[in-house]
Amino acid sequence: MRWEGRRMLLLLLAATLLVGSLLPTVSVAQPKYPIRPITLICPWAAGGGTDRISRMVAVLLEKELGVPVTVVNRTGGGGAVGHTAGATATPDGYTITMVTVEIAMMHWLGLAKVNYKDFRPVALLNYDPAGISVSATAPWKTYRELHEYIRANPGKLKASGTAAGGIWDLARAGWLKTAGFPIDAVRWIPSTGAAPALAELVAGGVDIVTASLPEAAPLIAAGKVRPLAIMAEKRDPMFPDVPTLKELGINWSLGAWRGIAVPKFTTTTAVTVLEKALAKVVENPEFKEFMRKNGFGILYKPAKEFGKFMEEQDRLMGQLMKEVGLAK
Repeated sequence: MRWEGRRMLLLLLAATLLVGSLLPTVSVAQPKYPIRPITLICPWAAGGGTDRISRMVAVLLEKELGVPVTVVNRTGGGGAVGHTAGATATPDGYTITMVTVEIAMMHWLGLAKVNYKDFRPVALLNYDPAGISVSATAPWKTYRELHEYIRANPGKLKASGTAAGGIWDLARAGWLKTAGFPIDAVRWIPSTGAAPALAELVAGGVDIVTASLPEAAPLIAAGKVRPLAIMAEKRDPMFPDVPTLKELGINWSLGAWRGIAVPKFTTTTAVTVLEKALAKVVENPEFKEFMRKNGFGILYKPAKEFGKFMEEQDRLMGQLMKEVGLAK
């Protein structure tokens, strides 16, 4: 009986395996992405360069993905509030962030613990050098006139563009140091972004804005702001009459950049879909025309290259801030 029982059990097992092998293979379907609206966090104020690019990207990304993409401005703390919100969001691909150069700066400044390691890179989209702009009613018609005024009146003028220690503040500090001035030769007035700083410039609340020229482009076109110099390796084709500081004998350049990133543990599926969609956005004629018309520089790097770029930027910014005494 024991042998018969074992024999029957073996036959039953073999039959079960045979039937199982004849059944069609059933694969577990991966969850489709995206299937609901996406939030794009902009760490800077409405109306500024980062906000304007974010909104254009959102419009085109929505067309590529087939779901609504809504821009939410989370300002404050020199970019710390928005970047922290983006880094700590649920890593499901439904919250993405327009990360900016400040992600490579904030932790060096002691403003926040968040840094590039808290994000998973998706794509770099843009790079813009800093500028030196004054009100159209200011007495300085050239950079050299402004330079000589600063030399004769150290500490009298005020500049703005970002929070204290932000990219445009660092641009100011590096410019003054390289030009042979003490860093406080032009005092810094913190702001929540380029847009409110430019409004203060036109209103007479500050004397200089060191934000990128594209951010000032509407006011330059309206004849309310006068660009005197650009902190770049070469002149901007959109502002061909504006000299570089290097042309003027000051070997200094610095720029801001913007790209899309997601929380660190976001799935590879979501990152891959977003990366492919953003590659199409950058090639879209509508995006190219928007960037050209507004003077924004296009610099595209896919996820892996963007990650390396952020790592290098973090190292360079840390070194620079230590040199100018801004690192904590």
